[in-house]
Amino acid sequence: MDGCVTTSDGVRLHVESRGEGPPILFVAGYTATAASWAFQADSVVAAGYRAVILDRRWHGESDRPAHGHRIARHAADVREVIGALDLERPLLVGASMGASVCWSCLDIFGCAAVRGMIGIDQTPKMVNADGWPFGFYGLDETNLGTFFAEGVPPTGRGRPLEASMAAAIALQQRVGEARLSDPITPDTRALLDDHARQDWRDVIAVADVPMLLIAGQDSQLWPADHAPAAVASSRRARAALIADCGHAANIDRPEAVSDLIITFARGI
Repeated sequence: MDGCVTTSDGVRLHVESRGEGPPILFVAGYTATAASWAFQADSVVAAGYRAVILDRRWHGESDRPAHGHRIARHAADVREVIGALDLERPLLVGASMGASVCWSCLDIFGCAAVRGMIGIDQTPKMVNADGWPFGFYGLDETNLGTFFAEGVPPTGRGRPLEASMAAAIALQQRVGEARLSDPITPDTRALLDDHARQDWRDVIAVADVPMLLIAGQDSQLWPADHAPAAVASSRRARAALIADCGHAANIDRPEAVSDLIITFARGI
């Protein structure tokens, strides 16, 4: 079932809902659409869960307002979707920037309204620094202001694009004419810049909710060691590594990601 939620600042957000059971709320990454979660939605519904899939503002079929290009506003959108749909303590699953949005939601609104959170291949701190070599390859304080001027730059690292083609084609065949991602435009540059400046390590450390950080072993964006490093100071978070997998883990290795989501959901 497709529907929409209108936010407190008047933005219509497209939301898909399938199945019945405990809700799992999926939040995709930068430019990715709800359709990118098709295989995970199939799996969790078959396992007895309700899949709720959000198109964030400026993503997919949601509105494209001139305002709200901040992670905190996107987090507020997630919280308002939870309230509008009366979701009872959903499990949040965020991929890439979607994980940043979920961490922001926990940071601003607390953990009481959710059962847990899964972050998929998103380092909690994108800027490399002394003591933190697990950020975006090549990004540090000296180039932060211009690094994403033309969008997300290629790094020349990780899983080759051609290695992911078969999986991407399979997903496109599954969703038909639905688009899996939107083009990068200057309109959302502010959102990308805001995302790059965040540091969620303290949120992970203190969040009183079960948390799983999944890393793609061959991520093109950052070292997979970001996940175990991020959970080292948390008593409720753990890390998982998916082999033969790039940054778009839910596309590269859909079954592995689905299995981790379902196993985690059953254990909390």
